[in-house]
Amino acid sequence: MKDYTKMNILELQANLSNLQERYNKFKSQRLNLDMQRGKPCPEQLDILNGLIDCLSSEEYRTLDGTDCRNYGPPAFLDGIPEAKELFSQMLEVSPKEIIIGGNSSLNLMHDTIARAMLKGVFGSEVPWGKLPKVKFLCPSPGYDRHFAICEFFGIEMIVVDMKCDGPDMDAVESLVAEDEEIKGIWCVPMYSNPQGITYSDKVVDRFARMKTKAADFRIFWDNAYCVHHLTDKPDRLKNILYACKDAGNPDRVFIFGSTSKISFPGAGVSMIAASESNINFIKKQMSVQTIGPDKINQLRHVKYFKNMEGIRAQMKKNAAVLKPKFDAVLEILERELGGTNVGWWNKPNGGYFISLDTLDGCAKRTVAMALEAGVAFTKAGATYPYGKDPRDRNIRIAPTYPPIEEIRKAIELLCICVQIAGIEKLIKEKESYV
Repeated sequence: MKDYTKMNILELQANLSNLQERYNKFKSQRLNLDMQRGKPCPEQLDILNGLIDCLSSEEYRTLDGTDCRNYGPPAFLDGIPEAKELFSQMLEVSPKEIIIGGNSSLNLMHDTIARAMLKGVFGSEVPWGKLPKVKFLCPSPGYDRHFAICEFFGIEMIVVDMKCDGPDMDAVESLVAEDEEIKGIWCVPMYSNPQGITYSDKVVDRFARMKTKAADFRIFWDNAYCVHHLTDKPDRLKNILYACKDAGNPDRVFIFGSTSKISFPGAGVSMIAASESNINFIKKQMSVQTIGPDKINQLRHVKYFKNMEGIRAQMKKNAAVLKPKFDAVLEILERELGGTNVGWWNKPNGGYFISLDTLDGCAKRTVAMALEAGVAFTKAGATYPYGKDPRDRNIRIAPTYPPIEEIRKAIELLCICVQIAGIEKLIKEKESYV
């Protein structure tokens, strides 16, 4: 593919005419395709049907004899022991350092922020909500639902650029060292949403040992994709809790996870891990909020998966479904955009998304054109705080849910739109020089 940035106006116009013709053919198909969110596809859910009835009517007791059909006991407020044992292994922490919740880790994140605003975190002198201002660092592109939580609670968000090995740590360290109002940072450390980046050991260590002006600063470590590998050579992520302990900051991190894309998204199990001091602080507040989680669902997950080998086996089945879809996206991106210098993308080793960058100022135009032709992508700007991409260039691709035939059509159309928007910009720039 020829580099569009090296073409003259006549060459650009000729290519634009051809692309417009291809685009109009797509419009004539009256497509109605949705590529907006990263949901498991029906094939993934079908693999899990055994989870629905894996418990018999007699299997409702934990190993210690507790009846999971009933309330309590208070000791199980943080989850049944079997679930804590299994999912502490998944997050690589001790069973004493984990709480097993309901079906949504997003719920746990929201409640953790809410409690911090009302009561502070362990070690806080003042609840965050009583401070004049609370700020969070937001590595971007990032997860829109993290940003929505901050916006809901009136927390000011500060964009930090993502690099190939994680957030720009020079910027992070400088900001947290100088500003006491910065109380936290959002992180998706493994196969990040949407870029598929796994934080390097160096980044993890810098997070653990950095100096913070706020004594109650917290890292919100959303390890959503810790077992979501697409290949037999997965990325590796250093344990942030151990790193924080070694650096003398054991209470610095909250780690979140769930089975939302391991088991059924609407009926899974969520978890938060942290130091024992943090966990005990949270459990005391939870005792007012709830009598306990859905113990039968936790027992069902333990019965079905049994151990970490069971979880890994399930994720290999998922990868067999998903990898051809990711491969199809990457093949079309390379075929259509490779060498054009109007589009760039990542090649993730796991996770749920592919991140595509256009020329600056072209993402909104690209997504709008695709929608006009019948294909909905995640709204341009959604991967940045307040929905405002300062360079208007990032587009999140979610290839997991649609059938592969629909994916091929959608991505080919997207690439055509990227090229049209990019060429239009290049023509305007060249005309301004004339």
